[in-house]
Amino acid sequence: MLRFAPSPTGDMHIGNLRVALFNHIIAKQTNDTLSIRIEDTDVDRNIDGKDKEILDILDLFKIEYEPEVILQSNNLKYHRQIALQLLYDKKAFNCFCTSDILDQKREKAKRNKIAYRYDGTCLNMSPDEAIDNMRPFTIRIKKPFKNILFNDEIKGDFDFDPNDVDSFIIMRQDKMPTYNFACAVDDMIMDIGFIIRGEDHMSNTPKQIAIRKALDYDKKIKYAHLPIILNIDGKKMSKRDDASSVKWLLSEGFIPEAIANYLILVGNKTPKEIFTLKEALEWFDITHISKSPAKFDIKKLRFINHEHLKMMDSTELSTYLKFADSTIGDLAKVYLEEASTLNELRTKINNIFEVKTFSKDLTKNAIILQNIIKEAPFFDSFSDFKKYIGEKSNLKGKYLFKPLRVVLTGSEHGPNLSDIYPHIKNFLGEIVQ
Repeated sequence: MLRFAPSPTGDMHIGNLRVALFNHIIAKQTNDTLSIRIEDTDVDRNIDGKDKEILDILDLFKIEYEPEVILQSNNLKYHRQIALQLLYDKKAFNCFCTSDILDQKREKAKRNKIAYRYDGTCLNMSPDEAIDNMRPFTIRIKKPFKNILFNDEIKGDFDFDPNDVDSFIIMRQDKMPTYNFACAVDDMIMDIGFIIRGEDHMSNTPKQIAIRKALDYDKKIKYAHLPIILNIDGKKMSKRDDASSVKWLLSEGFIPEAIANYLILVGNKTPKEIFTLKEALEWFDITHISKSPAKFDIKKLRFINHEHLKMMDSTELSTYLKFADSTIGDLAKVYLEEASTLNELRTKINNIFEVKTFSKDLTKNAIILQNIIKEAPFFDSFSDFKKYIGEKSNLKGKYLFKPLRVVLTGSEHGPNLSDIYPHIKNFLGEIVQ
């Protein structure tokens, strides 16, 4: 089984969506199942409604998963039971060190320019000492005796020294599990066999392996840690980067098919540049992902978005633009000469149907043309329509075509009117108000 385990603490990041897409693809390729686990135990950071928003985005991108979504908070009883079992087996210990004491030790390590490691103050505390120190405590797991080794499908072999893993906290003073402990236990409960996640979790992996080893859990788990996505400045994308938010990209008029295409393409070796998620199932190989970070390029995304809009049939495009008539999709196709997103297309289409405003030099002739078009019979061809309007108005050349373009499209520039007219001829009564 595979899992996608987001936290409901903010907008879904494109890096998280990339992880979800890759989990979906691998699950499909291996005929396995993908489960969603909402990691909601960090109560102070949870945002109401973000869990539903995550699921809505997964549905929008056609990422298939088990219908029963797991809430990590529902596993708290197991986290606590297993922590007590580790204490009982003397593989974990109570730590009474206060935050102030630990902060002082961290500062000292910083001054000495060495990595901070827990010094074992409470590791061998006797029962009597523990009673004397009976104040709020955390639970720490004992650091492993041997190096932690694992292979990553993208980055190769890793070897972590016991001191790098350290005696880390698994249960806080409030008896809530730490991230690594809850994650490791949940992956055991769910029988996860392949973990695909971002490389920012690389340092967490040996700790989670150490927890499972302490519990004598010997199922072999495969790993793939995806390189991070950088912003245009070459820095890790943060919440300050609008494009890091999937919600923002969708609001800007990028379609799910194009975003998925881009996130599978970036930092990857693919047989072609433009493809669907279904096509990617045929050739995707996670070992072909680059070990290096990928830089987000919104211009490239715009190009891919444009290509997917071109491939879309008119009915689907009309639906995306929130119009019931497929003719609007045909009209939008004409405007793909100069638009790359749904928002840009929507603006072009809306300009056609909104009340027009004219520049001073066009006002007189535009009003003349409006009045003629209101009374004009229906013409199937643009040439007949143009001939009729020209004869009735006595206007020629730029004095005809410039105001006519604004009357019909709301803009002085754009595709040829002869290409636009076939798709608006049935709406002239709405267009010319």
